[in-house]
Amino acid sequence: MAGTGVARPRQKREVIRGSRIRKFRMDPMAMAPRYTDQHAQAGLDFNFPAIETWRNQFPGYEIVIDDPEFTSVCPKTGLPDFGTITLRYMPREQCLELKSWKEYLFCYRNLGIFQENVVNRILEDVVKACDPVWAVVKGDFRPRGGISTTIEARWPRPEA
Repeated sequence: MAGTGVARPRQKREVIRGSRIRKFRMDPMAMAPRYTDQHAQAGLDFNFPAIETWRNQFPGYEIVIDDPEFTSVCPKTGLPDFGTITLRYMPREQCLELKSWKEYLFCYRNLGIFQENVVNRILEDVVKACDPVWAVVKGDFRPRGGISTTIEARWPRPEA
């Protein structure tokens, strides 16, 4: 670093661009991870309220619930994430109570949690609440920094 008297190790690398070989220096200090395991796990230990249910009266149909005004917060930057959460499921014996569902989703509003974790956590909580035949949670997040994200999680989970 210039002017600090601290020497940083440097490493030479070669990159082939077309027919030219360009040499540049790569600073290992600049390659330190910007996102840590703490960031990745943020929000997963939050104590969400239970989603209430009511007894299903009919077999073999699909329920689709959209929340087009979903918000959460990036745990790294603190910037808001806006998106649409869509839940599709086939109820078994219990259906989700919609006001309770709305209150559950509202808990994410100021919670620092990655978008991928939002979708997977919602799926896990839906399964815990109503044990559906199958369920799909889709998070369609609006662009931040020019990139939008769509995440989909399914129950039962596919085998890895």
